[in-house]
Amino acid sequence: MRNLDLPGRSPVRSLNGMAATSHPLATMTAIQVLQDGGNAMDAAVAACAVQCVVEPESTGIGGDCFVLFAPEGAEEIIAFNGSGRAPAAADPDWYVENGITTIEQHTPHAVTVPGAIDAWQTLIEKHGTKSLGELLQPAIRFAKEGYPLSSRVACDFAGNVATLSHDPGTKAVFLPGGKPPAEGEVHRQEKLGATMEVIAEHGRDGFYSGWVAEDIVSHLQELGGHHTMADFAAAKGEYVTPVKTDYRGHTVYECPPNGQGIIALEILNILSGYDFSTMDPLSVERLHLEIEASRLAYGDRDTVVADPARAQVPTDWMLSDDHADELRNIIAMDRAMSEIPPAVLPTHHDTIYLTVVDKDRNTVSFINSLFSGFGSGIMGPKSGVMLQNRGCGFVVEPGHPNCIEPGKRPLHTIIPGMMAKDGKATMPFGVMGGAYQALGHAHVLSNIIDFGMDVQEAIDFPRFLSAPNTKDVDVETGVPSDVRDGLQRLGHTLVDAPRPIGGGQAIQIDWREGTLTGGSDPRKDGCALGY
Repeated sequence: MRNLDLPGRSPVRSLNGMAATSHPLATMTAIQVLQDGGNAMDAAVAACAVQCVVEPESTGIGGDCFVLFAPEGAEEIIAFNGSGRAPAAADPDWYVENGITTIEQHTPHAVTVPGAIDAWQTLIEKHGTKSLGELLQPAIRFAKEGYPLSSRVACDFAGNVATLSHDPGTKAVFLPGGKPPAEGEVHRQEKLGATMEVIAEHGRDGFYSGWVAEDIVSHLQELGGHHTMADFAAAKGEYVTPVKTDYRGHTVYECPPNGQGIIALEILNILSGYDFSTMDPLSVERLHLEIEASRLAYGDRDTVVADPARAQVPTDWMLSDDHADELRNIIAMDRAMSEIPPAVLPTHHDTIYLTVVDKDRNTVSFINSLFSGFGSGIMGPKSGVMLQNRGCGFVVEPGHPNCIEPGKRPLHTIIPGMMAKDGKATMPFGVMGGAYQALGHAHVLSNIIDFGMDVQEAIDFPRFLSAPNTKDVDVETGVPSDVRDGLQRLGHTLVDAPRPIGGGQAIQIDWREGTLTGGSDPRKDGCALGY
């Protein structure tokens, strides 16, 4: 139990259903869907659609989606990959011949075909009880009638002026009068609302064909992109087999590559060889181990994680005990690694994660993202659809497993998580924050399992991130000075995190008591609510 004398949030508890999202309007929407007879998948899609409007820097219908689902809470975890693909004309030789060595954020080459809408419809038809059209209505109302900018959203608007300035359609919507709207101002996205109405009436075809797709494709082609209407028509997500590991008697599930969920499992496998029972959760020893474990695991990510349909991804080896032992043996308790495994991918921090559990204990772990803040910054001029920049997850290096290729999916940072025990799902969870997410999953789970924190305490707890391309470690202000000094004596270079690291939500299921306990990250604007 938290110290009630100190500022903070208590975990939210309920008996029936619960939702936790990074925006209160989305959480409210999810609860309303549950109370109106919808199930957890219905509520998750409706909530995500709302966030695509009211938290547009983090997510959108021009983004991608991954989901883990436990029907009635059974440990038969279903995984869905709703990530998009590179255009069929994305020949790596073309990029090399044109001097493109990196996929830049604000270019059409950063835009893969968005997978979110196809994922939503597929999941609702298979696992929901309501129509996609009905579930989009709250988002449509917020888009057309307006929504007030919450604190974190307003901060993110102000911090992304450069991204919002280079595309005329984007600038008109998000920089009215030449500046971003301020906290508390009412903002509207009428064009996006009209597009959502088309999708509500026609389903996925309303997005991937017809005037909406034509608007997006023609704009990308004008900017030099390789996208075609055929690329959009072919967009299709897929059910995949989740990957898993055991951590101190709990089974942790992640979506498989092309996402980095397997890296969270690698970190847990490394940490499982250490005894944390004598450590303080905010000790030098504990943070040092997580920093080093994450650096090693991220080295694997940037070497081998890619689209498994187009590259060999050695998942069995990555999750093996022998490999965990091999990585663990590199770590020294008395010093930081002198050579950090090289990283080749950028770091971004804008995503939404939400989780919903209903009265029947259908359990959804759901993540949807544009990647960078406002994605590519490119918007369909008539449709109002902001497009992600997931192509930045590719490298331009022929022969590399993650090199951009026709119809290939890039390495993804967004990862929903699910924990289970004794045949039942016990906690859907997720941690936003781009590259941080794999470390964040391990950090939050260790807070709960190793240090006995409740779900809200585990999310609140101070964070750090081993910067991929340097020896630097970003640390939040909550890490005390004596711990910082101790880490620096071990050879870590500490840097004040430029802003709070990520976000997160989780819902714990107590099968014996029949209760739900939720937490939501104060680093964002959201909340957990139950009924």
